[in-house]
Amino acid sequence: MSHNKSPLISIIIVNYNNAKFLKKSLNSAINQTYKLKEIIVVDDISSDRSVEILKSYKSKIKYFVNKKKTKYGSYNQINSYYKGFQKSKGKYIFFLDSDDYFVKNKVKCVINKFNEKSSKSVLFDLPIIKTKKKLIKNNFVQKKFYLSNWPRFTPQSCITVERNYAIKIFKTIKFKKFPTIWFDFRIATLYFLNFGNIVIFRKYLTYYRQLENSASKNFKIFSINWWRRRKEAHNFYSYLSKKLKIKNRLTLDKIITSIINFFI
Repeated sequence: MSHNKSPLISIIIVNYNNAKFLKKSLNSAINQTYKLKEIIVVDDISSDRSVEILKSYKSKIKYFVNKKKTKYGSYNQINSYYKGFQKSKGKYIFFLDSDDYFVKNKVKCVINKFNEKSSKSVLFDLPIIKTKKKLIKNNFVQKKFYLSNWPRFTPQSCITVERNYAIKIFKTIKFKKFPTIWFDFRIATLYFLNFGNIVIFRKYLTYYRQLENSASKNFKIFSINWWRRRKEAHNFYSYLSKKLKIKNRLTLDKIITSIINFFI
């Protein structure tokens, strides 16, 4: 049986009030050197100029609205990506937040990597972190010893998934628990539990914006919110381990996190 090395791929873009960066994100998907693609955008009922911009691209994208709004951004994000996935037909699914954007040959590079025999069902490429003042290339090297259960992983705009595994992802992690745990952490944790340590595709293929008003700014390291989310991350890991019937080991990180959360 012949293997199609240039299959249809789907780029799913999730947007909420990102009119300022939306065109850059859309154009980076549209102008990929890889031609056999569909671009699906799901909007979370934006109140800025996003809808106007999306309508102006209607000949080049498929545009949908996520009407399952909750008070939690993490749930809305997962619901939107799932809606986009349901509307998609591609063999490989590229996730893209609307404030991020791809380098021009990202899709081609990722598909070439997937075509290698050693490739698995998920690829994590490297982000070029774009702050207000500079660009940072973070290599996300995993240390041999780490305190927590989970390894380092890249943002969701750096994650590409083979379609059959995407079905498993949404079936396994799409539930309304742990509201501070976002889509990328859920995918990375599931992948880690399924396959062991995460292997990073060491090419810088995604520009990832680190915005001043982003959710991560509410969780500055060692702040109360940071410790509370860390506890929720441990609880999520334990919950998913139990769901997959995988033994969950107790770590020093979890013990320390539990003690600190007891006192805050």
